[in-house]
This record gives sequence, structure tokens and C-alpha cells, in this order.
Amino acid sequence: MTTNPAFELVVRRHGPSVLRMCTALLGPGPDAQDAWSETFLAALRAYPALAPGANIEAWLITIARHKAIDILRANHPVPMDELPETVVLPELTGKLEMLESLASLSELQRKVIGYHYLLGFPYAQIPAFLGGNPASLRRAAADGIKALRSQHQEAEEES
Repeated sequence: MTTNPAFELVVRRHGPSVLRMCTALLGPGPDAQDAWSETFLAALRAYPALAPGANIEAWLITIARHKAIDILRANHPVPMDELPETVVLPELTGKLEMLESLASLSELQRKVIGYHYLLGFPYAQIPAFLGGNPASLRRAAADGIKALRSQHQEAEEES
């Protein structure tokens, strides 16, 4: 009979990857740390009911994503009667271009690139989160990176 490891071992083993997920979604700082804490509090409550042999890392990443979304929603700005003028700060210009480039990718490409390059998951583990198979996800990431490089080169040639 398979049993799940002690929760303390789960925290030690998967804590860094959960923090990377929270930081990727919320940025470094107290919000990411709060999401990490809330993830493990929720996981501690639900851990006794987790099926033995379940993919614990995928389960924790899903909880972390939901906790990060909760924090993003809580920090959502209050609606205003009038929109302020749009101001783009010079130091954000490059980041905005990168965000526009990322928005041009398919959802699958963005997710695979995020899981692999931001969170450090090997392609063999990503199907647990997204479905599919490692080869197709690797292809999606390669196509996404190629598209980003192409857009970056075009932007440099124009400037």
C-alpha cells in the first residue's frame, strides 16, 4: 500500500518550486510569500484526503496558482468614473514590448515556456499540468521561442 510522505517532507521538497510559481505570477516580494504560505496552509488542511500516490507537485502548483489569482483579484484596482491618461514610463518600455510579444503566442506556448523556463519543470513533468506529451510540449515551446526571437530581431532592425 502506497502512502503519502509526511507533510513536512512535502514542504521541504516542493516549497522552492511553489515559491517560484508564486513569484512568477505575483513578482518577488510579500505577495508571493503570502501566496506560498496560503498554499501550504490550504494543502495542510486537504492533505489527509489526498489520494495516495497522487502527483503532489502538480497538486501544490494548482493550489498556488489559485492562491496567486486570489491575491491578484484582491489587489485589483477600484473602478473609476474616468480613465486616467495612459503614461508609459521609459524603464517599462522594453517590458511592455516583451509582454506584447508574449501575448502574440498561443496560450499553450506561453504556459509551456512559463512552466519550463520560469518554474524549471522538465518537459517530462509538464503534461501533468497541461496534458499532451513531452515531445509536443517541447515543440510548442520551441515554436514560441522562435517566434519571440523573430519579433525581437525585427524590433532591433527597426530601431
